[in-house]
Amino acid sequence: MAGSKRPKLGQLLLEAGLISEAQLQEVLAEQQKSRKRIGKILLKRGLITEARLLSLIEEQLHIPQINLYSAQIDAAAVAAVPRHMAQRYLVFPVEIKDNHLRLAMADPFNLTALDELAMYAGLEVEPVLASESAINYMINQYYGVEDMPPERAAENDGGAAADDLTALRSMVEEAPIVKIVDALIRRAVDEGASDIHLEPAAAGLRVRMRIDGVLHDLMPYPQGTQALIVSRVKVMANLDIAERRLPQDGNLVYQAGGKEINLRISTMPTIHGEKVVLRLLEKERVIMPLEKLGFTPENYRAFHGLLLNPYGMILVTGPTGCGKTTTLYSALHYLNRPADNIITVEDPVEYRLEGINQIQVNPRIDLTFAVALRFILRQDPDIIMVGEIRDPETARIAVQAALTGHLVLSTLHTNNAAGAITRLIDMGVENYLITACLAGVVAQRLVRMICPRCAEPYRLPAEERQLFRRLFGKEAPAELTRGKGCKYCNRTGYRGRTSIQELLLLNRELRQLIMAGAPAHQLHEKAVAQGMVPLLQIGLRCIENGVTTLPEVARTVFSSVIDTEDESYAEIVHYLRR
Repeated sequence: MAGSKRPKLGQLLLEAGLISEAQLQEVLAEQQKSRKRIGKILLKRGLITEARLLSLIEEQLHIPQINLYSAQIDAAAVAAVPRHMAQRYLVFPVEIKDNHLRLAMADPFNLTALDELAMYAGLEVEPVLASESAINYMINQYYGVEDMPPERAAENDGGAAADDLTALRSMVEEAPIVKIVDALIRRAVDEGASDIHLEPAAAGLRVRMRIDGVLHDLMPYPQGTQALIVSRVKVMANLDIAERRLPQDGNLVYQAGGKEINLRISTMPTIHGEKVVLRLLEKERVIMPLEKLGFTPENYRAFHGLLLNPYGMILVTGPTGCGKTTTLYSALHYLNRPADNIITVEDPVEYRLEGINQIQVNPRIDLTFAVALRFILRQDPDIIMVGEIRDPETARIAVQAALTGHLVLSTLHTNNAAGAITRLIDMGVENYLITACLAGVVAQRLVRMICPRCAEPYRLPAEERQLFRRLFGKEAPAELTRGKGCKYCNRTGYRGRTSIQELLLLNRELRQLIMAGAPAHQLHEKAVAQGMVPLLQIGLRCIENGVTTLPEVARTVFSSVIDTEDESYAEIVHYLRR
């Protein structure tokens, strides 16, 4: 914060011999009348050049100069200082780093400005010198129009006056809001984020990105920018910026680094304003080959064999965000050949697949999964991919398609492979139809991989040893591997993700259990007895091989093997939420 004593500009000029005492008194007298800055009066009278004035301040006060025209400007810094304050104090925000706001000033002697800006932004202010002309140019370039007063920006009632909306629409098309939103999306693309969360709060706008499956906080934005940033995203997605009471969904296509990124936008009203989530989907993403999906050698051979079936159903199951779609796309890429007619029905179509007919469901016009499936069967398909089996009708039609000579691939949300069978039964699919059409089920999770640049061995603390015993029923090894945290992995210790899978293959004994109405845990136990390696054991292999960590496997896999009523459940949850 500013508050330290600093010599006045006139005193510096006197000591440097650049003006006389009489000249200084004349300048001070004019300042009393005009209320202009001393520096501006000196320049107007021709007593000193702007370059010499800045050099003097730099030499005497050790405040560095900055060339604003070539400087890299931080959009978050611009958002931290409203235009009216930048103009009043003739300042321009350059960057925010380590809780310090680097501020270009024409008059670093204005301690009131330093204090007020520090208080407003909630940051320590670090002044740098710039010419008045450069600061004015940057203000016009980056702010564009007058700021909306904070009380209007933070409005959260349902309606909006016509004048307010006109002003808002104008503002969200101008800098710096355009630059702020662009910077957020580009950073998300550069860091491989899957989602951007814009979360309103009383103190301002919280921004988080989901990277490798985990949310990370970014620099928050001041409360006065909240409505503008949210409205900018809504305008880009062609959503109604006047409607703030109801959730909305939209899409937009964004160009970044020569790549076309599809963003799914979801808004949700909260007590502090609209929360927005942006899901990033790279349209032309390179499809991962089957052998790169993380299958163990035995599971890869078995899954490859499943795909060679001319008909039947193959399911991929797991929670949201576990890579089910990636696995299905890899399978379709492998199956794609001129001799086969492949049709998909998806919500949404996440990636474009050359040579495959992809259908986007649209419930607004009654184009649901079930409706699309009925018409797909009239299109002479060989292979059908259903993005998700969500309801009994879709399940019934998908099963019928698998029974009538088509290979059907789809997904379900269950904790493990055996759970997919009982989920189909719960949806009303007859047991005998499941035994007749279902070929196999893949259950999978995505785990973060240890950063290769900072991986190091470590001795497990007591709580991790206890966790190891709870999960695997045996003592932990003396040492395991973890990431120390480095610049390459953003200090997380992890870089990238890989999948772990269990693969259930239906055979005669499992079909008999299904016909007998056996529960999921019995089906799981029988599959393990017949050679299926469960998710937890695959996770253990990854831990022992230094691919991932014990906490990561516990975070992603434990819910598939530990019942909520088990005493271990609460203990593990407590550990993971520390």
